[in-house]
Parts: sequence; structure tokens; C-alpha cells
Amino acid sequence: MYDYNIFDGNDVVQHQKKLSRAISLIENQSPGYEEILSSLQPKNVPVIGITGPPGAGKSTLTNALLKEMVDQQKAVAVLCVDPSSPFNLGSLLGDRIRMADWYNHPNVFIRSLASRGSLGGLHPAIIEITELLKSSFFDYIIIETIGVGQSEVEIAGLADITLVVLVPEAGDEIQTMKAGLMEIADLFVVNKSDRPDAGMFVKNLLLMLAPAFATKKHLIPVVKTVAITHTGIADLFKAIETLLKAEKNNERKYFLLTQKAYHLIEKKRMQDVDKTILKEKIKEQYNKPGFNLFNFIKNY
Repeated sequence: MYDYNIFDGNDVVQHQKKLSRAISLIENQSPGYEEILSSLQPKNVPVIGITGPPGAGKSTLTNALLKEMVDQQKAVAVLCVDPSSPFNLGSLLGDRIRMADWYNHPNVFIRSLASRGSLGGLHPAIIEITELLKSSFFDYIIIETIGVGQSEVEIAGLADITLVVLVPEAGDEIQTMKAGLMEIADLFVVNKSDRPDAGMFVKNLLLMLAPAFATKKHLIPVVKTVAITHTGIADLFKAIETLLKAEKNNERKYFLLTQKAYHLIEKKRMQDVDKTILKEKIKEQYNKPGFNLFNFIKNY
């Protein structure tokens, strides 16, 4: 069995290397990965999800929030999910470039993950990897999604707090994402708020959210930031800590656990379905007379 739990507090680098190897084993479902997961003893480490449409500055905001946490002597793990090709599942993993300053910091662990074709903007093994990190020594775990529209709601089943990042020009995008945003957002971040009409955008956002406030016990905070200059980041971190210290909602906790359990059960029952083999069988059957996808699945 792979023993990653042995941690000498004076050797953070070795511990991070062990975490990296354990994540690779879990990603690739290598022999022994299930034993690693079964032996975990996760702690109550807050998971902060950061999502929003492409171009909102999620990575820059994550980088700025990371600096704020580290300045306050916090240990932080960051999972950055980048989009991957639906054909070869490769990914640019651009977060390795954007967060290059933190890769050698002893209080920071960063892992870039390719979405590997997952439709929810996350990694197929994101639950397992997150639970692994929660069993370590971190004070916070940040997960940055790729931002793919309505399917961003998947982050709500994983994070204790979900930040939705928008920019002042996102008015039209809000209308198309409105239902999902209202349901998943615990906190809105209006980034790049030094741009014209940022104040008006915040006002319109609050007006749009007004009906949703009536069904919640507290108002959804809206924080203005300019992540690239670190403006508003201290206020954002204070807002996050306030939400984390608020009275815990047991129903939400049970919802999160149910979502995780459902996803893991679904994945376990599908593990014998190999897409490569599936594609070959489709190629074999497709040109035969009367090919019907539903009959093919029924008889698969």
C-alpha cells in the first residue's frame, strides 16, 4: 500500500511530493489507489470553488486570493482545471504559467488538472483528489473551474462556498446563466471593476438577484475587485471567512455528501465501459443496415 500519510512537519517539500504522486495514482486509477482513498481521514478543511464565464479573470483572482491567504500565514492547496481536447484529452494547463510564482512556496500546493472531457467543467476524479487534500495540512482548498456556462452548477456539489466571478460587460451572459447562478452562488465577485459602468453593473446585478434574496436566510454578498492590482482582495477574503463562520446548514452538508456519493456510485458502475472499445464497436456497427443508436445501447 502506498503510504502518503507519513508527514514530517519539517519536510513540507517531501510531503508535497507524496501528495503529487498520490494524485497521479488516483488520476490514473493505478493499483493501490482505492486503498489510499479508503484510508483517508479528511479534516474539516473549507473548499472554495471559483467559477464564472471565460475571460472573467478567474485565474488572476485565484492568484490574488492565494497571495492574501499566504500573507496571513495560511497553507493553501489550489486545484486548477483547464479545458482539454474532446479528441485526445490533452490540455494546455495554462495555470502553470499564470501561477508560476507560487510553485516553490512551502505553504502552497498547486495542481493543474485537465478536464479530460468532463462536461461539468471539473476533473473526473475531482472528488477523490479533494478528499485527499483535505486529509493533509492545508487551511483552505481552492478549486478553479474552466467556466463552461450552465454546467458550472457541478461545483456546487463539491465546494463549501462557491464564488461566481463576473465582469462589468457580462450583462448578456448573466441573462443566459441566470437560473444556475442564482442557485450556486454564495458570493459574487465583480472583477475588473475599474472598467466603465462597473457601478451600474453591480446595481443591476443586485436588482436581478432581489427575488432570490427572499428565499435565502442572508443576502448574497457582491464584492468588487481588480485582481491584477490586488484591489478589493482583502475585502473578498473577509467576506469568504464571514460565510465560512456563519451558522452551518446541515441540509446543505447532506446535499453535498449526497452529490458526491451519487457521482462516485455512478462512476463505479460505469467503470467497465471503455470509450475506446465503445468507439470501435460503433465503427463496426454503424455502416450496417438499420443501425439504431438506441438499440445499440440497449444491446451493449
